Order: sequence, then structure tokens, then C-alpha cells
Amino acid sequence: MFKIYGTENIRVLSRVMLDRCLTESFFMRKIIILKNKLFLAALMLFMPGMVFANFDLNRNCLNAYSLIFELKLNAARQLISAEKRTNPTNSFVPLLENYVDFFQLLTTDNKEDFDRLKGNKGKRLEQIEDDEQRSPYSLYAQAEINLQWALIRGRFGEHFGAAMEIKKANAYLQENVKKYPSFLLNAKGLGLISAVLGSLPEGFMKSTLSTFGIKGNVKSGLGQLQKLAAGLPSSVYEPFYEEVVFYYAFALVDVAHSPNAYAETIKYTSRIGNASLLKSYLKAYVCAKKGHNEEALTILAERPSGAAYQIFPYLDYLMGIVRLNKLDLKARADFNRFLQTNKGVSYIKDSYLHLAWIELLAGDLKGYNSYAAKVKGTGFVLNERDKQALNEVNAGAPNPALLKARLLFDGGYYSRSLEMLSQIRESELRMVEDKTEYFYRLARNNEELGKSDLALQQYQKAVHYGKTLKAYFAANSALFMGKIYLSKKNYTQARSCFNTAINMKGHQYENSIESEARDSLKQLN
Repeated sequence: MFKIYGTENIRVLSRVMLDRCLTESFFMRKIIILKNKLFLAALMLFMPGMVFANFDLNRNCLNAYSLIFELKLNAARQLISAEKRTNPTNSFVPLLENYVDFFQLLTTDNKEDFDRLKGNKGKRLEQIEDDEQRSPYSLYAQAEINLQWALIRGRFGEHFGAAMEIKKANAYLQENVKKYPSFLLNAKGLGLISAVLGSLPEGFMKSTLSTFGIKGNVKSGLGQLQKLAAGLPSSVYEPFYEEVVFYYAFALVDVAHSPNAYAETIKYTSRIGNASLLKSYLKAYVCAKKGHNEEALTILAERPSGAAYQIFPYLDYLMGIVRLNKLDLKARADFNRFLQTNKGVSYIKDSYLHLAWIELLAGDLKGYNSYAAKVKGTGFVLNERDKQALNEVNAGAPNPALLKARLLFDGGYYSRSLEMLSQIRESELRMVEDKTEYFYRLARNNEELGKSDLALQQYQKAVHYGKTLKAYFAANSALFMGKIYLSKKNYTQARSCFNTAINMKGHQYENSIESEARDSLKQLN
């Protein structure tokens, strides 16, 4: 009844059945593997920290970046938050957030804000480090964040931390240059690092970084920044132009003390829109530092204002400085406004010093003494000008006529300053400090008016009188003599004067004067 299969038929049937089973098993494994891959992909998609980030410099990010450099920080924050919601893996977000913190701290100078915000650095770097390393913005962004915190950290006295961040920033940028030599933005950070380190006097920060093989050169750093500022407008990196100009102008005026600082700043800020409060700050600051006092007054009076802009108390302080430089005692209101709105650590002692001077110029010695006591009892000594303010009140009330000459010189009113000095007879000056300052002020004005030979004679007298004093007049006189001799190509005398400036110790502004003298010697060598 039942058909019995032969042996061969059984072998064939067995082989067919086995092949079918193996084939089905193969496809099942394939399906399972595919499902597992899809599951893992989906899991990675929704697990935080597992996604590879990206750099998407889209219109939203560009607008936020532009607002930051206009100092419209609240509007920038809103755009960054929107970008973070719609594109949470965009690594430009942590970089932009860091820019906001940087400019908030730059404008407020607030220690509590600094202590609160500096914890953001690590989280931002972690997100960027997770990014695909094929983007030139990856190492650049990590360098930028470190460099920004180094610049801010130095303002609050955290010099070791700043040195370590500069080291990291330099390493990231050097590596980025090797990977992406045509990425122009590398020059921004490298130029700034080179210029700043080249200007540092011998000390903790410089020796620490030298240990890691990082050495600066002011001329080289400025050259990198200038070349970048000139080339960006015609490149794809044009949106970064304002930032480069900001650092370039800062390096020119505060690092290199360049005679070209004013002309270069006016030239490169001309294409920046007038809606930028940062532009107003930059131009006014350079004008005030370089003797273009009337222009600084106009810029500050016409600066953009309103709720859209970041609160920037320093601009009231700067207005007080430029007003008092033309002996306008209405500057009192500007300094008081700064003291009322300022929550930072800098320029408090210096503001009270200027208020003391205003009382002295008004003939109120009691008022001077009252504000001099505030210089001693309030504020901090992290900032160079605050240190100088404390030194000045400890030295006693200045000679009113010399004070007027000093202020007028600082404002660029050289002829008026000389007129004030002409009313003073050397024989009437009993204190060695006053005689030193008298010849120093004469020399400074005459040099600015093109009378360099006369200035050399007067600088020499200032050195003679003041070489053992704590006042900076003698050391600065030696420095300026060296620069005059350098311009005359009298290199032997120039070298001697620079060494004289370096060898004077224990005076005001010692670090900055010594640094400038050493940098000048490098030029000679």
C-alpha cells in the first residue's frame, strides 16, 4: 500500500530538504542582522551623546554671529537657542554660545558671572570633540574656545589656567594648519597668540609657555592679522572679518603700541556697519589711546544705544576719560555713572582717582582727599590702571599744573599742554618727582610735535632726575629715547637706551615698559 523509495531517491530528497533549510536559515540570519542594525541605528539616533555632530554654518548661525559682534547678545541667544532646538548636533552652537559668554564677560567684567560661566567650557568642547574630524572647523573651534577663556581668565588673575589654554589653542591650530593649510582662519588665533606672547615681559606666563616651546613675535603676529584682515573681504570667510579687525586693532594699540594703530583701525573698521556697538567701542578706545580725543568724544556720543544692546559700563568710564582729557570737569557725571552701573572688578580705583583729580582741579583739596581714600579702600588691583591709581594716591596729591599738562597731552592737545608747562619754572619745582615729570611732559609733547632733538635732551634730564624713583617717567623716557635713536638709525645709542629702560626696576608700569624695550631690542638684533 505504501510506495517504498529506493536509497538514491532518499539521498536526493535529503539533500534538497537540507539545502532548503540552509537557505531559509541564511535569509533568516540576514533579516535578523538587518533588524539588529536598524535597531542600533535607531537607538543611536535617540541616545544623547551618541550622534556624530556637524558644522553647519547656516543663515541662522551667521545671523547670530553677526549679532554677537554688534553686542546684541540677547537677540543672538534667541537665535542660538532656536538653532539648538532644530539642529541639536550642529557644533557651531557650542562655539556661538562661547562667543556670547566671552563678550558678556568682556563687557560686564563680573567675577560672579565668570565663576558661573567658566563651567560651560568643558561641555562645549566635548560636543565638538565628538564631531567628524574631517571639518577644518573642528580643531579651529576647540582652539577658539580655549583662547577666549584664556583672554578672559587673565583678566581675573588666573594666569596658570590661561597659560594652559593658550598652549592647547596653539596646539590645535598648529595641527589644523598641517591638515588644512588653506584654511585662512587659522591665522587669526596664531597671529594673536604670537603677538601677545611676543609682548609679554619675562615672568610666569612667558616662562611657562616657553617650556612648551611656544614663543611669540609681535611683528610676525601683527603681520598675520593684518594680512588676514586685508584678505577676508574677498574670500569665503568674509563673515569673520569684524572679529579679525577686533583682534588686530587690540594687538596694534595695546600689545605693539604701534604708531599706526589709529590709521589702521579707522581703515579696517570703515566697512563695518554703524549698528555695531563693538565698532564704536573699538574706534573710541583707539582714538582715546592715540590722542584723537575729539573724535573719541563724537564716537561715544553717537554710539548706538537701546535695550537691544549689551550693557557696557566701561563706555561711560571711557567718556569720562576723554572729557577730562580736555579739562572738562563734567566728566564727574560719567565716572559716577560708571561706578553706579559697573559690577565688574576693573577701573574702580582708577575712576575714584579721576574723581579726586576733578576735585583738585576745582580747587577742593578736601574733596581730593575724600576720593583718594576711596582709591585706597575700594576696588581691586587686578587691572594695571587700578594698580597705578593706588600708587599715585600713595605718592600724594599731584601738582595741579603738571596734572593739567598730563591730561591735555593724553588727549592729543600737545600745543595746549606745552602752554601749560610754559607757566611752570623748573626752579619752582622742589620735589624730584615733579622735576622728573616736568621734563618728561615737555619731551613727550615736543616729540609729538616733531621736535625730536629737543625731546631727546628733555628725556635725558628726566632719566637723570628720576632713575631711582618709583614713578615711570625715567624708564619710559629711556624707552622713547631708544625709539627716537632707532628712527635715526643710531643703533648703538638705541640699544643703550633700551637696556637702560630694562635695567630700571621697581617702578610703575615696569612689566609693560620692559616688554616694549625688549621687543625693540629684538628688532635691532
